[in-house]
Amino acid sequence: MSDISHEKQNINRFKELAERARRSGRYCYTGFHSPIGASDAYKAASEQEICLWGGAEGCERVMVRFGDPEELCYEEKFPISVLYVSPAQEKFAETLTHRDYLGAILNLGIERDVVGDIFVRDKSAYIFVAEEMADYIISGLERVKHTNVKLKLTEELPENARPVLKEEAVTVSSPRLDAVLSKLLQLSRGEAKTLFDAEKVTVNGRLCRNPETFLKEECGISVRGYGRFEYAGEMSETKKGKTRVIIRRYV
Repeated sequence: MSDISHEKQNINRFKELAERARRSGRYCYTGFHSPIGASDAYKAASEQEICLWGGAEGCERVMVRFGDPEELCYEEKFPISVLYVSPAQEKFAETLTHRDYLGAILNLGIERDVVGDIFVRDKSAYIFVAEEMADYIISGLERVKHTNVKLKLTEELPENARPVLKEEAVTVSSPRLDAVLSKLLQLSRGEAKTLFDAEKVTVNGRLCRNPETFLKEECGISVRGYGRFEYAGEMSETKKGKTRVIIRRYV
């Protein structure tokens, strides 16, 4: 399926869920989406009807919730569970990667949109999954690669398991998005522009097609194939009239 066809299908599905939420008076949820996929929600419903959440701060893959809280007059928790996966016997455990955990789960015969972010820490992992599939995964996942594992639900993501952000100062001609991405990704301004033409850039969960967008403090930026960043704001101006800005890079 082409990217255009997939986008159209995505938008139509989102429109159906938004309308269902209006008719039923209850929130409707999608599965997990990439930042680009989730941004299609803004083409299907009004901003006040949309909420994006991946289960914890810093999650890249998110569910989309449709329903206006003011109209519905209630709030509720997203149907997301967090699974803690650890080796059954520590001394026999391999060093496992994100791909290893994801592959083992998908081998259970479930769809990709059931699985959100996977945070790998040492020889264990925290995996965000659709709530209705949590028990199935717990009962079915016995091994990741060659390592026998055990799973349990966890209520909170420990601080040491959360995404790590590395702060750095960069000098740019202006706090325009193309200038910042050019510096961060070590691309020419022209190469950075192609990322927008290819619809690979989102800002605060929305697809961004304008490379001349001026960034505001605490903007979240995602570039497909390159990673995620937070723009923390301007730091100072150099003697040559350039701007020093602070960027936090997810590592």
